[in-house]
Amino acid sequence: MFKKDNFIYGCILGLFAPIVGLLLLKYYKFGRLSLKEVLQFIYTQPGHGILTAGLSVSLMMNAFFFTMYVNARRDQTGKGLFVTTVLYGVIILLIKYLS
Repeated sequence: MFKKDNFIYGCILGLFAPIVGLLLLKYYKFGRLSLKEVLQFIYTQPGHGILTAGLSVSLMMNAFFFTMYVNARRDQTGKGLFVTTVLYGVIILLIKYLS
């Protein structure tokens, strides 16, 4: 897994790693609730504060993978991870300030 050096692979990994991070946050913070109940709560909450906070924390998974790939000199994969992290960040900012 850490031997690949491909921009597209980095983008794909960067798209799915925050989802895993968000699921980990769900089980840590909302362990007893179902995923459907958590998503309903997050969606109906005024200001989407938990949504933006959860997405921001889930981006730590991208930071972890980015660090691993850059330290292993897999720069193309690191670039893909960086691009998707920036895109997620922009989306989070738009959700936060436009809602």
